[in-house]
Amino acid sequence: MSYDALLWLSFGGPEGPDDVMPFLENVTRGRGVPRERLLEVAEHYQHFGGVSPINRLNREAIAAVEKELAAQGVDLPVYFGNRNWQPMVEDTVARMTADGVRRALVFPTSAYGGYSACRQYDEDIERARAAVGAGAPELVKLRHFFDHPLFVAAFADALRAGLEQVPGARVVFTAHSVPESADKAAGPPEEGGRRYSRQIHEAARLVAAQVVVAEYDVVWQSRSGPPQVPWLEPDIVDHLDALHDRDVTGVVVCPVGFVSDHLEVIWDLDNEAAERAAEHGMGFARVATPNGDPRFAELVVELVREHLAGAPVRKLSDFPLAGCTVNGVPCAVGCCEPVKRPVRA
Repeated sequence: MSYDALLWLSFGGPEGPDDVMPFLENVTRGRGVPRERLLEVAEHYQHFGGVSPINRLNREAIAAVEKELAAQGVDLPVYFGNRNWQPMVEDTVARMTADGVRRALVFPTSAYGGYSACRQYDEDIERARAAVGAGAPELVKLRHFFDHPLFVAAFADALRAGLEQVPGARVVFTAHSVPESADKAAGPPEEGGRRYSRQIHEAARLVAAQVVVAEYDVVWQSRSGPPQVPWLEPDIVDHLDALHDRDVTGVVVCPVGFVSDHLEVIWDLDNEAAERAAEHGMGFARVATPNGDPRFAELVVELVREHLAGAPVRKLSDFPLAGCTVNGVPCAVGCCEPVKRPVRA
């Protein structure tokens, strides 16, 4: 089957101080997040001049993918669209339609399953096509890649570099926390849920195995919900306290749940976690995410070639292939459905 383009679909982030609150309002719309919490998170962005690195990193990654496509003789223009900030995916799909794109592949900047990591991108695709209406291109989302050899190898090399900085350190893998209820609903009902956390644990296992790390921890970060709602735990900062109590003197943190240095990575890890480790007198290193590694562009092009040329599917786990969908239709009935919030009287 032929394709006319590749859509790079991401989360989005503010690119100036005046963008921060409108961006956060987009992110949290309909979730009932108190304004006080938004103001608190806004301060994290203002700490960096109101600019999230995510759009810049996406543009750099897109340039690398374009170069890799050309090197492999693949003529496929790459478009960039976001869920929460400019360039908005609705506008990008409208431009693709005007340019004559009739069928395109979609690369979502998440390696994992679950509602926020996967199905919400299906919703983005469906919403963008509905906004364009008749003539919108067919959009085929690429699969999960948490267990792809290139993804694992990039993290493994970065982890080795981290361990050189802090020899003998405890290895701690992190990923974005989600509500327990959302994780329980992740995946088709017949799978029993928890696709997101199980894939995170599997990616950590694969990376640790390549580096020959026998013992490690998997923890969570970037929780944003009310305290009465259970989320995946332990939190990275709380875990550093626990490691200190066990007389651990050094940690290397590997953000295996992220493909690039989102604000959550540079704030929660490079600031909050690093500061807590310093308070405890612990050695600390944070592992690089794969966005800037040349293998990441190779990975994206390999996923594309699975559709263009029937390239072999490469993966390191026994997890079933998942995440590849057409026009926003979920990959299985009931898969990763959003958790219904109780209606308050």
